[in-house]
Amino acid sequence: MTWTGLAFAVGALSLPAGGLRAADPAMAGTPRLADIPESAEMPGLAVLHEIPSDVTVQAFVTPEGGRLRFLVRAPLEAMRDIEFPQYGVGYLDFEAAGPFLRDAAQLWIADYVTFYEEDRRLGTPRIVATRVSLPSDRSFASYETALAHFDDPPVNPTLQLPWRQALLDILLEYEIESDESRFSIDPAFAHLGLRTVTVLRLRPPDRPERAFQYVGDPGLVRLDPRWHQAALRFVALGFTHILDGIDHLLFLLCLVIPLRTLWGLVPVITSFTIAHSITLIASAFGIAPRALWFPPLIETLIALSIVYMALENIAGAKPRKRWLLAFGFGLVHGFGFSFALSESLQFAGGHLLTSLLSFNVGVELGQLFVVALAVPVVEVLFRKVVAERMGTILASALIAHTGWHWMTDRGSDLLAYRFQWPAFDAAFGATLMRWAALALIIVGAGWAISGPFGRLAAKARGGGATVAARGGPAAGPETT
Repeated sequence: MTWTGLAFAVGALSLPAGGLRAADPAMAGTPRLADIPESAEMPGLAVLHEIPSDVTVQAFVTPEGGRLRFLVRAPLEAMRDIEFPQYGVGYLDFEAAGPFLRDAAQLWIADYVTFYEEDRRLGTPRIVATRVSLPSDRSFASYETALAHFDDPPVNPTLQLPWRQALLDILLEYEIESDESRFSIDPAFAHLGLRTVTVLRLRPPDRPERAFQYVGDPGLVRLDPRWHQAALRFVALGFTHILDGIDHLLFLLCLVIPLRTLWGLVPVITSFTIAHSITLIASAFGIAPRALWFPPLIETLIALSIVYMALENIAGAKPRKRWLLAFGFGLVHGFGFSFALSESLQFAGGHLLTSLLSFNVGVELGQLFVVALAVPVVEVLFRKVVAERMGTILASALIAHTGWHWMTDRGSDLLAYRFQWPAFDAAFGATLMRWAALALIIVGAGWAISGPFGRLAAKARGGGATVAARGGPAAGPETT
């Protein structure tokens, strides 16, 4: 294939709506694809349409009176398939680039973002201004300096700036009914790079600035959500997190395999939920180690919990102690949930506690959904396919094998960190007091549920004769 054919073939795959802009008259001296012989060597064409690896987008959202201002800064190289005017060895022609900057703003930014006032979608934005900035420019450090930057003199046209290093600043305006409304944004800037990080800051009138940072496309983001909107978002987040977390699913399966009666499952699932709720909330409020080695430690312990529960199933599960093990390991899994939740809490608005509790509700619903599916399937397999004892051993051995590999891999990552004893100062003393308070809460919760859950576990143990009749181990006296 010729160079020209290759260029248009690649461009067809990633061309945004609207296509390429026709050559501007100001580009009279700029070479175009149609003007280049097919036999010419074109070393720069191979990267003409390459997607940048890492792209950072900075943005401000500010409602003022009857308009909503949206200020955006993105790398010019992310605006692909537009031949910006150049001279020399790829230097940007500032004077001829103006119309192309507006095209890039429309095709790559304005067309990929949607705003809502309350639940009403806002109309098409007006491109107020575009300009090129140097990579060393720091005007987007605040909203005031970013807005004032559009009135600054343009970059010296004699400056030799490679076009791939230039930044594109855009000012969009939307018509709104009131700046006191609640606004939402649905940005889809992931297409700008292989990994796109967006730093979005909301400047509501007479209220503190709120910052968001996310990777890829976050979906609909309510910039100032009401409590029920935050609750619904985090219930859904907790539900999907359980379904996406294979390690949590395997742990639940280990709990379910030997305990498939209502009296056996209620204390185990509930104690696990109570435990992970305690550590999840504690972690969200800063009562957790912040050292780099803590996350890999928790991930290793989660894998260890899977191995232990699987081995206990093989050796013979004891229903009377099962809820206590679920409670202990639930404390570990709660810290694991907090790592996944930490980046999403920025979307909670002013409803942190509501969002945490809603996330726990979502996790509990996800667990119940998994258990409701797993129990009948396991029951049918043990009745129709394999004897219960043999099936328990085979399934648990497979789970233990998987958990063992996770544990060794994560343990290797943990050993790569250097543990250092903290300085014994006032700050460490305050941390110890917070940990002591957390320990008291854990002990109190365990003591509070020990009575009723112990009685429920005793009822579950009463079904041992039924298990034996189905091919399981005989229900003999349990040693505790």
